[in-house]
Amino acid sequence: MFKTGVVSVSFRKLSVDEVIRYTKESGLKAIEWGSDVHAPYIDTERIEYIAKAQKEAGLYCPSYGTYFKLGEHDTEELHGYIAAAKILGTNILRLWCGSKNHAELTAEEREFIISESKKAAKIAEEEGAVLCMECHNNSFTNTLEGALDLMRSVDSPAFRMYWQPNSKGGVEGNVEYAKTIAPYTNTVHVYYYEEGKKHPLQDGVADWERYLACFDGSQHLLLEFMPDNSPESLATEAKTLNELAERASK
Repeated sequence: MFKTGVVSVSFRKLSVDEVIRYTKESGLKAIEWGSDVHAPYIDTERIEYIAKAQKEAGLYCPSYGTYFKLGEHDTEELHGYIAAAKILGTNILRLWCGSKNHAELTAEEREFIISESKKAAKIAEEEGAVLCMECHNNSFTNTLEGALDLMRSVDSPAFRMYWQPNSKGGVEGNVEYAKTIAPYTNTVHVYYYEEGKKHPLQDGVADWERYLACFDGSQHLLLEFMPDNSPESLATEAKTLNELAERASK
């Protein structure tokens, strides 16, 4: 059955305690902590505080949302990120793969990123972690072709994918993307964009019912972005997400 939560980067301006409070009040149980603002991996004291505070609130961390970029950052840094993730209570980390779209890469650039990804996967295997690539524009995995190229080239159970709809892909294109990448997908980022603007998730229920039908229910579904950027909207968005998850899990 799908599990639901939220990403802390939806609320970069809020404190850790405020993110925890709004999440608990919304009825969600999970927070993916971002490494950019709330949970820098080098700040062990803060990481330990988050782990304690979320536990006391009855919440947990399903994944660590890092901004580590394969091909641009030193893979040895992953040891520190993995250590932080484990303190938070998870062995799953979100990474980015480069900063250029798949079709824009030269053959040499592609080979370098594949090589770095294999090094990262080996580190993850040795440390019992799972590295999941962000499905996003301006990265190797901006398209289905790029994501499949990466997954098949690295070929490791410790190297997986996140999925989220591409705002330029159209519903049919996104359904095909979700269906094909689903076997590699650990987590889904959930939001509703239309014509480049954020809208309440309720407006996109029909589309999301089709997307979720592509997955086996083992994934975490994490809200990303509020339609009005307000934490007060989390409760309504969470209600819609939980209803979607419940229907899709039957």
